[in-house]
Amino acid sequence: MKKVILLILMVSLVACDIKSDVEKEIEKIPMDIEIVRFDKAFGTAKVEELPELKRNYPAFFPKQYSDSIWIAKMQDTLQQQLYAEVIKKYPSEEYLKNELKILFQHIDYYFPSFNKPLVITTTSDVDYRDKIILADSLLIIKLDTYLGSEHYFYQEIPMYVVQNMKESQILPDVASVYAQKYTPKIRSRTFLAQIIYYGRILYLKDLWLPKVNEEDKIGYTKEQLIWAEENETEVWRNFVENEFLFSTNPKLGSRFINPAPFSKFYLEIDNDSPGMIGRYLGWQIVRSFMKNNTLEELLTLSEEEIFNKSKYKPKK
Repeated sequence: MKKVILLILMVSLVACDIKSDVEKEIEKIPMDIEIVRFDKAFGTAKVEELPELKRNYPAFFPKQYSDSIWIAKMQDTLQQQLYAEVIKKYPSEEYLKNELKILFQHIDYYFPSFNKPLVITTTSDVDYRDKIILADSLLIIKLDTYLGSEHYFYQEIPMYVVQNMKESQILPDVASVYAQKYTPKIRSRTFLAQIIYYGRILYLKDLWLPKVNEEDKIGYTKEQLIWAEENETEVWRNFVENEFLFSTNPKLGSRFINPAPFSKFYLEIDNDSPGMIGRYLGWQIVRSFMKNNTLEELLTLSEEEIFNKSKYKPKK
């Protein structure tokens, strides 16, 4: 028995060393991050400085809008209050710069074609539907959508959305937009193809965000993650028994994949379940697949091939 325990400890130590070696290589990747605080520039600008702002940040001033629109926004008390709250929460960009550096180093390690973006922070009238925008070489982060889940600005927003409007969600959200860039488009309309698509994205976040907790990667609370872990077998059985996997019924997306307050089994467990449970299952399938396969295979094989090779079995 002692020999078995010793062997397990040795294997664990070797695994830790391998991981440590990878992280050491990642740390060596040069990565200087530039963050432009457009939110600060606009929030502190005077009306007479508008022409200069437009010259310096043309992407934020569409030509179809007259100067009167921007002047009104500068003088709007609600906008001023919004700016004040953002500055209170994010007075410095150093923390964000350090965190993004680590994320970008990880992406660059696994995808050498990665091009470091210019990061611009802004406000957006709390546009929580597109908190992060990746456009060519620009990465735009809307800081007013990350003021904290308890912030009074968010009182009219659904709770399942608000729970992810916090600082710890910035990095997972940035990782998501990059993962979508490197993940192949869904090749099939089946439910299985859709959940594996999100499983691929979440697995890339595993690689890129080794220090981020599980719940933040998928956008759950700790309690929601525990529910998903404890009910994985029952959820999988429900999907199989109802023949959902190869179904092309579009309603399955809104029931089990899209962000929602809960998943819709039409059973008593619904109110206890988190939304996006299909994404969670896809994540576990991909993790199972990656035990015996490569990242290249994950990103080139079809969703059905990934499922078949995963030999996925839910936790008992």
